[in-house]
Amino acid sequence: MFKSYFLTTWRNLVKNKFYSLINIAGLTTGLAIGLLILLWVQDERSFDRFHQRADHLYRLENKVGTGVSRHIWTVTNAPIAVNAQARLPEVKGMMRMTDNYLYSSFRYNNQVFPANKAFFTDTTLFSIFDFPLLQGNAAKPFTDAHSVVMTEKAARKYFGKDNPLGKVIVANDKTSFTVSGVIKDFPLNSSIQGELFFPMQLLNDMHRAGKGIDADHEWEEFDFQTYLLLQPGTAIAALATRLRNIHLEHEPDDTDIEYLLQPLASMHLYNADGTDDGMQTVRIFTIIAVLILAISAINYVNLSTARAVLRAREVSVRKIIGAARRQLFFQFMIETAFLFLLSLGLALLLAEALLPLFNRLSGKALAIDFMSVRLWMLTGVTGLATLAVSSIYPALMLSAFEPLKALKGMLAAGIRDVTFRRVLVVGQFAISIGLITGTLIIGKQLHFMRTKNPGYDKEHVLMCWMPQGNAHYDAIRERMLREPEIKGMVRASGNIAMLGVQSGDNQWEGKEKGETVMVYPLSVEKDFIPFFKMQLTAGHNFSGTPADSGHYILNETAVKEMGLKDPVGQRFSLWKREGIIVGVIKDFHFASLREKIEPVVLYYDPQRSAMLLMKTGGQEASGAIAALKNVWQQYSAEIPFEYHFMDETFDDIYRSDQRTGNLFNVFAGIAIFVSCLGLLGLTAYTAQVRTREIGVRKVLGAGVSSIVRLLTLDFIRLILIANLIALPVSWWAMSRWLNEFAYRIPLNWTVFFLSGTIALLIALFTISFQSIRAAMANPVRSLKTE
Repeated sequence: MFKSYFLTTWRNLVKNKFYSLINIAGLTTGLAIGLLILLWVQDERSFDRFHQRADHLYRLENKVGTGVSRHIWTVTNAPIAVNAQARLPEVKGMMRMTDNYLYSSFRYNNQVFPANKAFFTDTTLFSIFDFPLLQGNAAKPFTDAHSVVMTEKAARKYFGKDNPLGKVIVANDKTSFTVSGVIKDFPLNSSIQGELFFPMQLLNDMHRAGKGIDADHEWEEFDFQTYLLLQPGTAIAALATRLRNIHLEHEPDDTDIEYLLQPLASMHLYNADGTDDGMQTVRIFTIIAVLILAISAINYVNLSTARAVLRAREVSVRKIIGAARRQLFFQFMIETAFLFLLSLGLALLLAEALLPLFNRLSGKALAIDFMSVRLWMLTGVTGLATLAVSSIYPALMLSAFEPLKALKGMLAAGIRDVTFRRVLVVGQFAISIGLITGTLIIGKQLHFMRTKNPGYDKEHVLMCWMPQGNAHYDAIRERMLREPEIKGMVRASGNIAMLGVQSGDNQWEGKEKGETVMVYPLSVEKDFIPFFKMQLTAGHNFSGTPADSGHYILNETAVKEMGLKDPVGQRFSLWKREGIIVGVIKDFHFASLREKIEPVVLYYDPQRSAMLLMKTGGQEASGAIAALKNVWQQYSAEIPFEYHFMDETFDDIYRSDQRTGNLFNVFAGIAIFVSCLGLLGLTAYTAQVRTREIGVRKVLGAGVSSIVRLLTLDFIRLILIANLIALPVSWWAMSRWLNEFAYRIPLNWTVFFLSGTIALLIALFTISFQSIRAAMANPVRSLKTE
């Protein structure tokens, strides 16, 4: 029996090549793209879940500031973890990491490497987390304060194929470190990453030597990623309160501080305050995957039910010679399953072929492992769900024909009723129009963010971090300004396009007790404001004299949040350095437009300003780069030369949003393609079943245009209905998406009109292709077809 089913299935596929090709192409494309999106979703949701203790590991965070200046810091001070483990029984273990900014380079033999991804850490990194040591002793990964553990990748970079254990690297050509362990490379779905790890003991020794106090007792520096391993069943809110009480015992003035515990397994997609920026993107992509799969299933259902009329006599003959409805049902289910399995196999091959392109668009490093149980589970669930949607209704309908009426050409009213197919066409084009609308709005928002004036001139700014040249800045500046391509040069303590350091250690006239305003401090020199063509709204600029060490310039937001009126001349202190406000600068953007502008304080401290910024004449700045490299070799020869342009920083800021936009473009294109495949098949079917009518109309004098209008008008109505459904839903969805941005484009009706028009034109082109072909056919041959 099954042999007969498969033989019949194969004959039907071969007999109806055009419809079979459309069905296979639509299902293959939808399944391949849906599978790629779901692989991306699965990867996002898998972050940090590979640790055996993931359910009991939490990142400790702080909420600081008051009023509108309330912020969440993902870093804490060092001693809170030590005290938590010593005093709170719920805390079974702790681990801290902090960036190692003390060393700029490391040398092995004659090779010098930049100090990338170097951290100080506790030894518990190798015990409470599942980051196995491949070489060395996990119980004692650091043999002493001058040992280092590195990843496999770093070991290969430094030592090639040689055994790294016992090898010595030299930091800044001064301090030697012996390799005491090699850790397995961190998984890509790990939030914790790094290459070189130094013992916390060394940091404590250096703190003690420089400040007279080690890091474990320094409550004011918030520089540490802190993780706690908790007992099962710990009451998180109560523990957070106890941590705050411990903090207040040592720093009673920090009344604004609050501790938060973020579950390790959720911190990639959620923030500690419960907001779900990352998870929202995952949900959107999951919905898109389901919608694209739905469009593919709709195509199959549409074509299968539409062609039911053409198979009515076949079904009726089978029933008359004894076939039961159950047998016919299984026949059509097997047909669908066969076609579906063929499409699924092709989809896996297509997904594998498209994976490199998809990885470039998404910024991932996904791989299809055909031996992976998880892959086949994902493929199986996706496939079975799509198969069920695609097959059950057509099989039930095809097996329900009444044989005598079918043989007479009188089908049941339910078969002639095309309402269901129309609903499906409207549904799939409503989805496509929604994706087109999303693409247009996302594209406009990205263009707005990239072209909006940030409040300073960012064009052609060459940047270089050179602490070793700070003492020789005047000589460096004189040398660089002799280069014709360099139009100006200043220095600062950071990158104006991406300020990262915050501080609440400030005082001003009229500050209320317990009030804290978090500010972004930036050390600049006197030419900084004119260099970037920034605007002062009150007061004056720095003069470059020693008196400027007691002067401050605030941005408008800082003045507003501190409640200052006539701020120029008022007293202000930062880090307990007393001074006065000499100017107010117009607000400028120093982060993504997703975030509102925060308070900024400019201060004058040349010794903190190690970031060199040079204005070049254009994109081609080879002479400026060559001159900068010569200066680097003179003052920082022991460190590999590194530079970048400010435009690259902007690219980094919006890289994630740009990827989302690119993926939306692709998904919208795929949805339109699959929808048009179905429309092409339905148009061909309509022309086929109306062949005799078309022939009669042509014999009676109907022209090609009237025949095309006859065949296309019904479909155009459906696309217009799809517009009426999709556009309000798109308006609502895009409004919610744009609410994530502090600075956003207005929603304009023209975008929605354009997306509907694009969908209509694409559909019209698809329909016209078959309609014109049918309208130009020889009417004599058309009248002979029946």
